[in-house]
Amino acid sequence: MSVDPSAIPNFGGRSDKPEQQGGQQGQPKAAKPTGPIMPNQDLLKQLLDRMQLKYVVDKQGDLVAPWKQYRMYFMFRGEEKQRVLSVRTFYARPHTLDDKPRLLESVDEWNHTTLWPKVYTHTNDDGTVRLVGDVHMLLGAGVAFDHFVASVVSWVRAGMEFDRWLVERLGLAKDVDDAEGAEGSDGEENGEENGDTVADASDDTDTDADADGGVDTRKPGDQA
Repeated sequence: MSVDPSAIPNFGGRSDKPEQQGGQQGQPKAAKPTGPIMPNQDLLKQLLDRMQLKYVVDKQGDLVAPWKQYRMYFMFRGEEKQRVLSVRTFYARPHTLDDKPRLLESVDEWNHTTLWPKVYTHTNDDGTVRLVGDVHMLLGAGVAFDHFVASVVSWVRAGMEFDRWLVERLGLAKDVDDAEGAEGSDGEENGEENGDTVADASDDTDTDADADGGVDTRKPGDQA
């Protein structure tokens, strides 16, 4: 489905022109859908645009928002009442098998104390360990527009926050310094809740669906 973009809240974008703030002067703001909607990729693109997130479409037709240290895949799977939106984040930092116990301890703490994403380890054949985060929404017969928008925004921010949290949790000082330096960039309007900015976070648009450092990139609904 598609809705008037002005019906989607502005998450960090600059709206200097009246027509960008919900219609031209003297005109009412666009009405949001009142009943259940069935989100699709077009609506998701509109939402990511409003969040000022850079994204590409990968070889499998899924949306990918790339950051320097991780990538978020936005995937629709299933049909009719089994339709699901999944957001899967691949965290690119490589760890060793010796690191795995403290990684498991860390993600166990995260999973116990936060709602999402649920994070787990993936060990490659060469022994490299990376982290993956998942969150899902059953669309079924439709969902409320506000619920869909709020959920996706919350998921994106939580996925970003996990990376920052893990850097601090494991004492990766260099990465902490880099993350703190990013706070001085433009886009403070949408970064107050979690110390980062949705608008400026995805700064790497050269995305290849096969370039995930050996991480298992199978997605919900794909064959093993």
